[in-house]
Amino acid sequence: MITKREDIRNVAIIAHVDHGKTTLVDELLKQSGVFRENQEVAERVMDSGDIERERGITILSKNTAVTYKNTKINIIDTPGHADFGGEVERVLKMVNGVILVVDAFEGAMPQTKFVLRKALELKLPVIVCINKIDRPEARPREVVDEVLELFLELDADDAQLDCPFVYASAKSGIASMDPDTQGTSMAPLFDTILDYIPAPEGDPEAGTQVLISTIDYNEYVGRIGIGKVENGSVKVNQEVVICNHHDPDKLIKTKISKLYEFDGLAKVEVTEAKIGSIVAISGISEIHIGDTICSPDAVDPIPFQKISEPTIAIDFCVNDSPLAGQEGKFVTSRHLRDRLYKELNTDVSLRVEETEDTDRFKVSGRGELHLSVLIETMRREGYEFAVSKAEVLYKTDENGKKTEPMEVAYIDVPNDCTGAVIEKLGSRKGELRNMSSISGGTYTRLEFLIPSRGLIGYRGEFLTDTKGNGVINTEFDGYAPYKGDISYRKMGSLIAFEAGEAITYGLFNAQERGTLFITAGDKVYAGMVVGETGRSEDIEVNVCKKKQLTNTRSSSADEALRLTPPKVLSLEQALDFIETDELLEVTPTTLRIRKKILDSRLRKRANFNN
Repeated sequence: MITKREDIRNVAIIAHVDHGKTTLVDELLKQSGVFRENQEVAERVMDSGDIERERGITILSKNTAVTYKNTKINIIDTPGHADFGGEVERVLKMVNGVILVVDAFEGAMPQTKFVLRKALELKLPVIVCINKIDRPEARPREVVDEVLELFLELDADDAQLDCPFVYASAKSGIASMDPDTQGTSMAPLFDTILDYIPAPEGDPEAGTQVLISTIDYNEYVGRIGIGKVENGSVKVNQEVVICNHHDPDKLIKTKISKLYEFDGLAKVEVTEAKIGSIVAISGISEIHIGDTICSPDAVDPIPFQKISEPTIAIDFCVNDSPLAGQEGKFVTSRHLRDRLYKELNTDVSLRVEETEDTDRFKVSGRGELHLSVLIETMRREGYEFAVSKAEVLYKTDENGKKTEPMEVAYIDVPNDCTGAVIEKLGSRKGELRNMSSISGGTYTRLEFLIPSRGLIGYRGEFLTDTKGNGVINTEFDGYAPYKGDISYRKMGSLIAFEAGEAITYGLFNAQERGTLFITAGDKVYAGMVVGETGRSEDIEVNVCKKKQLTNTRSSSADEALRLTPPKVLSLEQALDFIETDELLEVTPTTLRIRKKILDSRLRKRANFNN
């Protein structure tokens, strides 16, 4: 018999990147009394990872729970960046409704459309929260119209179109049901959740059914499966069977050793969980995303949607440069392999393939940011390795023709920068589909259909071309016929001629040829890229060259040589800069760019043969 559990609500917060999801969760936690009055609470408390805090983005979805009017509200904070869309897709199976957060100035953006489409496909009710209404340029009424247009475009049904709108300022901790009325707390949003999000329902007398939607990992207890109890109940020490709808052969008998529910930011150990509860189960090493935990006498796996495929790949290699092994703690192929496969425990959008070369692994992900976050995480953990230039994953259609992933790029730029952006994206096979004026006529919004590979290495140029005032957002648009070759980089590399330590005299002579990436005292080796040149071909320079001493003195000979400050590349800039014949050497302390073939004679021979 199907019953509703009125004392629980399960809701996910979805939005475009930087529209205020995590700040909103902060306020819901504070106003529900999760923290003590004198407790020091960090901003964006749900962004627990160092990289999440530094970049101001959510990378992994997080679970929390608050209590309001004797009702437990399980809240899932999801990522807003398109590269982490795999996280959003799967957690929506755990909830009975979503809060769509939309910026009161920016309005509906590409990722808003992506996450809303996923929610509407699952027939989930939507509460629209127009956030940042206290921004000076806020335009809540126009944004409401934009959101309703988006609902119509995505074929929402009548019930979904009749959704409530809440106007909030997450930063100030206020919400109201009317854009012209100033709220005093988050109570209107809490009340809307209780009134509009349906209570979870299921059959308490049926066999156990728990669909695992997220995997957490802990060094001490191993894999932790997180999911919602769909039917029946789950108890500690209960005998269960793990099965999978897409893998009929998977039937693993096991026992529930530890069971947790969420309370605030903590996991609380419980002995039993009933329908509608979001639980964490530890101690089962064979558990994976999409698995269903069932009673042995009623094995009935729940269907789980297919996660979107990766579109971009990078080769991770063992570092074999002359400076290898001096800065990293984990440097061997075994270390690299174990760490990459460990990442698969928690990241469903990632693929790791072994290659013919035992020291090289092909890692595929959803975008440059997705893979660069993995690289940054690994280097902070003490790993040392080298990575190749990102390459897109091609497919072949039924007619045997080559196809490639395409993106829709939405670009907001100042009017005087429009020409430069259109020219650059045109040369990268971008096709301008729409152009409109925004922000009172001072900015232009451009909409391009462009191959994914056309955007590789472009973001750095884009910031330069728009003087840092442009915003670019992309959305995956599927596969289309191959658009032809694209030349990525117009500039060549300055390559070190010999190994040693960079000397001021050598650098002074080299800086006339281009922009340097290194400074005096840095270690270099033959084949290492030490700078970029304005010419299209590579140039070899000797940065270790010392000034020849003579016994003749002159008044000007010993004047100080002035070096231009070097251009220090970030990880993303370095990944954007490298060419297909180069590698990025990543260590815990240094990023070095190098040629794949270090010997200049062998390199020239290889180029000649190509």
